[in-house]
Amino acid sequence: MAARTAVLLLLGAAATGPAPVQGSRGDREPVYRECLGHCEQRNCSGAGLRHFRSQQPLYMSLTGWTCRDDCKYECMWLTVGLYVQEGYKVPQFHGKWPFSRFLFIQEPASAFASFLNGVANLVMLKRYKAAVPPSSPMYHTCIAFAWVSLNAWFWSTIFHTRDTNLTEKMDYFCASAVILHSVYLCCVRTLGLRRPAFATALGSFLLLFLACHISYLTLVRFDYSYNMAANVAIGLLNLFWWLGWCMRNQQRLPYVWKCVAVVLLLQALALLELLDFPPLFWVFDAHAIWHISTIPVNILFYRSGTALPAPSCLSSSGVGG
Repeated sequence: MAARTAVLLLLGAAATGPAPVQGSRGDREPVYRECLGHCEQRNCSGAGLRHFRSQQPLYMSLTGWTCRDDCKYECMWLTVGLYVQEGYKVPQFHGKWPFSRFLFIQEPASAFASFLNGVANLVMLKRYKAAVPPSSPMYHTCIAFAWVSLNAWFWSTIFHTRDTNLTEKMDYFCASAVILHSVYLCCVRTLGLRRPAFATALGSFLLLFLACHISYLTLVRFDYSYNMAANVAIGLLNLFWWLGWCMRNQQRLPYVWKCVAVVLLLQALALLELLDFPPLFWVFDAHAIWHISTIPVNILFYRSGTALPAPSCLSSSGVGG
């Protein structure tokens, strides 16, 4: 153990720059790699593997946790313990902070918060359908947006429960779909009620862009920086489009303050992602706090279309200004 600690300290002192693309600081540590090799050799083949499978809870095997996954988890905490013991900053492993697993759930706080966001969307969708007549020009656009959002929160819950190549891509792609659909929703509300041909053309372009975006990330290269830049750019377009329309119509439509509150809150809360820190109690990181904070925003979003008898930014039967 003393030898392992010495190696860890030497590398910890040297590793001051950013982690290279091939891994994070934690999973590059010799201590982690040595532990992982021994664990796999002991538990993941022959009699060791048969023993592991006989002892593994059914809920773990059904959710795809393998012997190697368990070895990664155990060796991660061994490495974290050495870092904390020697006073070094907690490292990331495979691009993630270390999280304390709950049953089969890899990131409990983010998974539960994603689930609650989905529940909030579903509850408010039902209220919206009960309060807004299907004849409303915005009705079907808003219903479609609600289902796109529900799908995104479903995959967010799955991804934070079990991080695999498939669940990661589905989480990212469905989030992009929400952002693009929000631009379409904005277009329909502000211009499309008066210029339906323009809204149809923009909707077709956004669908094509989403298809190209997914194709590039799937078939060419899964580029995290590009994906982030594209989503941020589209999100800012949506933000300024909504704010510009609200400013022009605030005197004529006093209830648009709810639209302003929603778009500003969503953009401001997204900044929590910049507060990258090791999870509090090994459960709550910045991403989890961000997901938790968006739960009430879902309610405000739908209330802006159902709480008022007058036309609103979501259920308007009037024409956008």
